[in-house]
Amino acid sequence: MIVYVCEDSLEGVFTGIYRAYEEKRDHKDTFFSLTDEPMLFAEYVEVKPDRQRTLKVINTLQRRFGEDDYLSLCMALAAEDPEKAQAVYRTVVDGLKRDSRPGHLFDNLSEDNVHRAFSLARGASREICHLQGFVRFQELENKVLYSAIGPKNNVLTFLMPHFSDRLPQENFVLYDDKRNLFGIHPAGRQWYLLQGEEAAAPVLHLSEEEEQYQELFRQFCRSIAIRERRNLQLQRNLLPLRFREYMMEF
Repeated sequence: MIVYVCEDSLEGVFTGIYRAYEEKRDHKDTFFSLTDEPMLFAEYVEVKPDRQRTLKVINTLQRRFGEDDYLSLCMALAAEDPEKAQAVYRTVVDGLKRDSRPGHLFDNLSEDNVHRAFSLARGASREICHLQGFVRFQELENKVLYSAIGPKNNVLTFLMPHFSDRLPQENFVLYDDKRNLFGIHPAGRQWYLLQGEEAAAPVLHLSEEEEQYQELFRQFCRSIAIRERRNLQLQRNLLPLRFREYMMEF
């Protein structure tokens, strides 16, 4: 039994997938792991991310299954699940095996790993859609727009293109405080990610106009509420509690 130990990243898992095919492994006896927890009678192979191998896997997936299925696979890898690497690997193996017939990467949902990958992608996609509506930017003293989020899944990479497209001429920062990860967008330029020792949560100093508008917005939310028609259960269904920590209305 072979166990590929991969970095928890798209590059790490895709490099492992490329190596599994390159080394002609028996897929039934090949497993992917994000940790080096011991398994009996297993041979461990450490996988170092490789850009060229990753690009070859990406090109193959996009060419054979289309952009939507490839994006879903990326969302599955963004999920917080210790078994996601194995699920994605087996989904790719199953898809390539069925490639002679028309269909999609996630057609075979009766297979456990394909179903798990599909569920992980759907969960990450749902959270992305929520955050696209729930993110609240604040204007700082230096006129930079700033927002903090705390997503369950590592979805900042999917959020940055959305807000860059809508705020192309704004300097803004989107901060994932669960992972100490910054998405930075300089006005009129390409966005990028920042993480590591040099990345630290900033001390916020809001502009005077921002403080005034926040108070006006809270007053507006209170004034339109009808006390007799409050439905807290419906509120929680439409706006989960975990998002409210980062929303000025609450």
